Amino acid sequence: MEFAELIKTPRVDNVVLHRPFYPAVEGTLCLTGHHLILSSRQDNTEELWLLHSNIDAIDKRFVGPLGTIIIKCKDFRIIQLDIPGMEECLNIASSIEALSTLDSITLMYPFFYRPMFEVIEDGWHSFLPEQEFELYSSATSDWRLSYVNKEFAVCPSYPPIVIVPKSIDDEALRKVATFRHGGRFPVLSYYHKKNGMVIMRSGQPLTGTNGRRCKEDEKLINATLRAGKRGYIIDTRSLNVAQQARAKGGGFEQEAHYPQWRRIHKSIERYHILQESLVKLVEACNDQTHNMDRWLSKLESSNWLTHIKEILTTACLVAQCIDREGASILIHGTEGTDSTLQVTSLAQIILEPRSRTIRGFEALIEREWLQAGHPFQQRCAQSAYCNSKQKWESPVFLLFLDCVWQILRQFPCSFEFNENFLIMLFEHAYASQFGTFLGNNESERCKLKLQQKTMSLWSWVNRPSELSKFTNPLFEANNLVIWPSVAPQSLQLWEGIFLRWNRSSKYLDEAYEEMVNIIEYNKELQAKVNLLRRQLAELETKDGMQESP
Repeated sequence: MEFAELIKTPRVDNVVLHRPFYPAVEGTLCLTGHHLILSSRQDNTEELWLLHSNIDAIDKRFVGPLGTIIIKCKDFRIIQLDIPGMEECLNIASSIEALSTLDSITLMYPFFYRPMFEVIEDGWHSFLPEQEFELYSSATSDWRLSYVNKEFAVCPSYPPIVIVPKSIDDEALRKVATFRHGGRFPVLSYYHKKNGMVIMRSGQPLTGTNGRRCKEDEKLINATLRAGKRGYIIDTRSLNVAQQARAKGGGFEQEAHYPQWRRIHKSIERYHILQESLVKLVEACNDQTHNMDRWLSKLESSNWLTHIKEILTTACLVAQCIDREGASILIHGTEGTDSTLQVTSLAQIILEPRSRTIRGFEALIEREWLQAGHPFQQRCAQSAYCNSKQKWESPVFLLFLDCVWQILRQFPCSFEFNENFLIMLFEHAYASQFGTFLGNNESERCKLKLQQKTMSLWSWVNRPSELSKFTNPLFEANNLVIWPSVAPQSLQLWEGIFLRWNRSSKYLDEAYEEMVNIIEYNKELQAKVNLLRRQLAELETKDGMQESP
């Protein structure tokens, strides 16, 4: 298929662009296969380059011969184009609709993008499982790398290489895979070096109504326990939902077959409930007519902060079991690709200082989201404005980033990255020139040959010129476990995401710049103090030598 077939009118002059906090701009609108571009001959006017894949929905209005297209973006932006001529307006609108809803992944921009920057590091090879395993192997010999899934035959949503207990062979893993939803047998998510406790994750066990069991599964899970120790199974579904799953062939671990494990149900919402929550929240944030009571009522009825609280509470429970009780954890919901990954990731941010660095957090995203099989292509296909909702869209990853921001706000000196880093990840998960978030799992990414045909997001982010934008000037390495408050009073609306197109950030940006300047000046003064101290010490030493006979 040629993109030209979808572009009915490639160019229109005298189009007026309206967007928040910018003056209206008149210019030429051009449509390419992947971008909507508006350029103006006016001096000092920034061009608009908008990826079609960032467009969530469009509305059309007509007043006489003038047509208006309102474009609603996946990053929650709303922009308006005034187009002279009804026919041109209709042609532009239908072209945008066609280009923003392409079915084939291989027609998306990452397959056509060619970087203008020098590639210093190939991001596709920055966070390989073997490298991650080396970090654990120095502290324990109880685990091994398994290549049982190298052809994706055992579990289509797992990577080719996983970390499993050394005492469990690959044949046992194949049997366990038939007992777990989607073949997602328990694998290592995190090893706590302080006391040797672990977090594992999996899909639900397929016990069904007959109470089916799997001896190999029981042996695998018990292999993670030390003598005389108990473990906890955190099920991210309510007990009622977990019991209902048995009727469909799923279920949960029976106490009789897992006597050393205590099961705890911590209900975390998923799917359409989260999507509806996001729609309500964005709608409330965009409505400027609210009085205080109505705004607070709409914010509450969206339940967004309630979902944040549920996820953070569960992550804190996991961290507490690991660090304070010295108990290992197995986490799963139904598939183990959504709420499970939210909890395992956040628990590591609480427990592991490395996860709070830029490269450590990138490794976490790679390991616990991309390689772990979170279906980004499905979950991020649409955002808050699209009317034709499919059942698999859900802001699972955005909720995770929001939870990270809540912790970052409470511990502003413990993170190497800043809020802009989290916003950037949100934007690229929904629309990007890079191939990192394409596909739903490693199997799909291999078939698409993304490593050969697209550029990794990490290749761009980890260049020094970009890293400086995402580095937290307040960062001081903190090797302790951090315990965020999950009290309702401690949780706030993430204005940087949900209000950034509704209020100017000018004064916040100026305040941030001033803070950076103060910190830099403080470092210069500190360096001078250290230099003067050394000079003073040298003078005192010389005086002492001269005075001694």
